[in-house]
Amino acid sequence: MTASAPLAPSGPLASVESIIEGLAAVGYIASRRIATALYMAAHLQKPVLVEGVAGVGKTELALCAAALLELPLIRLQCYEGLDESKALYEWKYGKQLLYTQILKDHMGAALTDAPDMATAMERLHGTGDLFFSEPFLEPRPLLNALRATGGAVLLIDEIDKSDEAFEAFLLEMLSAFQVSIPEIGVIRATTPPVVFLTSNNVRDLGDALKRRCLHLHIPLPDQRLEERIVAARVPGIEARLRRELVGFVQALRTLDLRKLPSISETVDWARALILLHAHALDGDLVRETLNVLLKFEADIVAVEPRIPEFLARAG
Repeated sequence: MTASAPLAPSGPLASVESIIEGLAAVGYIASRRIATALYMAAHLQKPVLVEGVAGVGKTELALCAAALLELPLIRLQCYEGLDESKALYEWKYGKQLLYTQILKDHMGAALTDAPDMATAMERLHGTGDLFFSEPFLEPRPLLNALRATGGAVLLIDEIDKSDEAFEAFLLEMLSAFQVSIPEIGVIRATTPPVVFLTSNNVRDLGDALKRRCLHLHIPLPDQRLEERIVAARVPGIEARLRRELVGFVQALRTLDLRKLPSISETVDWARALILLHAHALDGDLVRETLNVLLKFEADIVAVEPRIPEFLARAG
């Protein structure tokens, strides 16, 4: 089987503008750069390597792209020690063991009329091959993505947490949308998946992997964009509160903190303030909820004396 031709410009992928509008409809406020990367990835059949600090919306982009395209999302979470048995396929060992026992019970009859040892071994060899065939194959996320007949969105999340050996293993799939299984042969995608790889830059990725991907860096947003994101993610939030909380977060990001608040923390804080029936920020409210924004006590201690200053800037 061969891969299909690049997607025709239609539907939600007809233009960069239609992608921006479509992603907004499913709750993702995309910059033009993000939408352009998705447009090129779909039409050129190239994976997208999405980099940026944790919490800027890398994983969410893949989730919303799947919703936009109405395709199943197949997710592979990377970690140290991940290998092809967890990512691509493994054999159903329990089923093989059961069938081995059944075969053992009938082995004597099958070999009774064998004229010599060579013939007997040939029969045994043919039977053994059956245990490494399609009925005994257990597909994992990568293989499921290649076999999705109507296409899929494949999210390879936090690729930088995997080993260099696994990164090298991915190269065949990312370049040709195919994998090689020694016992079965080459399996190619009928409809190439839309592939997102995310990285928090825990380690540098190899040039070979980067060469196969479109690069997209998602930075922390400016005030205007972050307000739009909060409005989309927290419907009903009052404009004044939205402006003040985003302004406060923007001020925090000018500090040298161990972990700067990301978009996800801003959204969480907005939801927490709505839960507390807040209409505007004040010093006591910020102190009581600062742990939603900041994840290290040292950062909280550093920020608390400057709360009045940041509130004035935010207002």
